[in-house]
Amino acid sequence: MPESSLQALVSGIAAGEIVPYLGPGALKSARNVETGEPIPADSDSLILAMNNGKPMAPRLMYEFPRAAMDIELKRGRTALHRFLESTYSTTQWTRAPIHDWLAGIKPSYVIDINRDTQLQDSYADTPHTLIRGIARVGGTDYRFCIHHYDGETYSENEIAQDEVDTSLPILFKPMGSPKPDPTYIASDADYVDYITELMGGFAIPDFVKKYRIGKQYLFIGLRMTRDTERMVLSDMIYAASEPKGWALIPAPNDKERRFCKRLGIEIIESDVEDLLAAAAETFAEGAA
Repeated sequence: MPESSLQALVSGIAAGEIVPYLGPGALKSARNVETGEPIPADSDSLILAMNNGKPMAPRLMYEFPRAAMDIELKRGRTALHRFLESTYSTTQWTRAPIHDWLAGIKPSYVIDINRDTQLQDSYADTPHTLIRGIARVGGTDYRFCIHHYDGETYSENEIAQDEVDTSLPILFKPMGSPKPDPTYIASDADYVDYITELMGGFAIPDFVKKYRIGKQYLFIGLRMTRDTERMVLSDMIYAASEPKGWALIPAPNDKERRFCKRLGIEIIESDVEDLLAAAAETFAEGAA
């Protein structure tokens, strides 16, 4: 795709016409402040980090939720959540460049399937609505929690759908995050519960269902090879326009090509760095 087309996508995001959908590759270049190690975000790196740097059995290495389920069964759900808390709440990471860009333009709606806090940090000075996925909980039919951020702090308690100020930016983190309180979708059991309710319409607030009608998406840092991520994606982008969006996938494989074709997503054989270069050029032209 020519650079001008990437610039058109950048402009579409800034205008609120295209929704950024962030995958693990969006955290590229984020590193541990103390050790310099890259942040674990994709399936393999998460499994290795969870297992003290050692590979697990081949059947468990297939996908992080499967490996996480094994840890949960052997050591308990709290052990899995302690790992995620240590990784995304306690450990300090350098900023990923894509998040610095998003902090500068503050799109009105962003979907982020990572479990870190960098997207939320990008809106630290901006009131917004935070939606996060929840699973295997009682007392509610829904699989999401909503918090209001007033520009300084998150509301202590969750807010109801009808209390949401729909004029504010929406940050949707379906796999959870540590702030303002830890909640995560991680193991197979979490995903089974979450995706079941997602398909049934109970994992997305009504105001988002209305807002997303006719939107288009740019999938950034997301390889279309993991089954759970593909199932979540399919429901998150329901009621999108045509084409539903564009996916930045360098050297896509046949599985990715078939999936994107079926969903009406156009593949752009570029990566995060190419998008940031286009964003820098767009900004330079706008400032000229």
